[in-house]
Amino acid sequence: MPAEALTRRLFLAAVAASPGWARAGPTRVAPPVLLAREAPADIDPAGYLVSEKLDGVRALWDGQCLRFRSGLPVAAPAWFTQRLPATPLDGELWLGRGTFEVLSGAVRRAQPDDAEWRALRYMVFEQPGGAGPFAERAVRLAGVAREAGFSQLQAVAQQALPHRAALQQRLAEVVRAGGEGLALHRADAPYVTGRSDVLLKLKPLQDADAVVLAHLPGRGRHQGRLGALRVRRADGLVFDIGTGLSDAQRGSPPAVGSLITYTHRGHTEAGVPRFASFLRPAAP
Repeated sequence: MPAEALTRRLFLAAVAASPGWARAGPTRVAPPVLLAREAPADIDPAGYLVSEKLDGVRALWDGQCLRFRSGLPVAAPAWFTQRLPATPLDGELWLGRGTFEVLSGAVRRAQPDDAEWRALRYMVFEQPGGAGPFAERAVRLAGVAREAGFSQLQAVAQQALPHRAALQQRLAEVVRAGGEGLALHRADAPYVTGRSDVLLKLKPLQDADAVVLAHLPGRGRHQGRLGALRVRRADGLVFDIGTGLSDAQRGSPPAVGSLITYTHRGHTEAGVPRFASFLRPAAP
């Protein structure tokens, strides 16, 4: 049996055997995937392969169908999927740094727009069901992408970094260029799924100040106390912060009109802080 067909058979068998495998009719299959944990800020990159963490839309190719992580099929043009190889692939549909909202709209159209699809790339970083450690799978992936001869199929570049300073330098380069952060994958890891320490994400944490405009009521376990702070940034942008607050702070929240400091991980295209989280009352 050809290696690609065997890899695909092993992958689909693992998917079918997984308790996390969900079905919703014959067109939906949600296979288990590897999910990253947060890396500590002082992580030593020894033993990892490092790549840029792409701000794209996760997509899995089983050799016949391209699907979102949910298992729903991606309405990709036939000319695009016909150029993909028979081997299973896991990666991100990507349009470039800082373009997530445009990309998301393009790949979720029921009727794909050829012009939009010709501008994006399928950046692959894992071979589902592949044998051997990740370092070997990464080499095979690069070969698969090269042999496909399809410019829109690319293997994500992986590199070993010698020490923490080199890792922080690489992170700074990516962020300055508009990237989201880095992914660190254990070079010796077998193929696994679920949230695991074999894959870590490293992003810069930024902070800024905002004025509290209102206290929004909580729901669920926060019923009867603060659910979120509505705040205004110095440039006039208004948004809500609902995480990072302790139970004590939800019971006695920062006063309306007071200044708070929040953390975030970059911004959306609209300028809204990503993953805004309350840090502390701002220093006077």
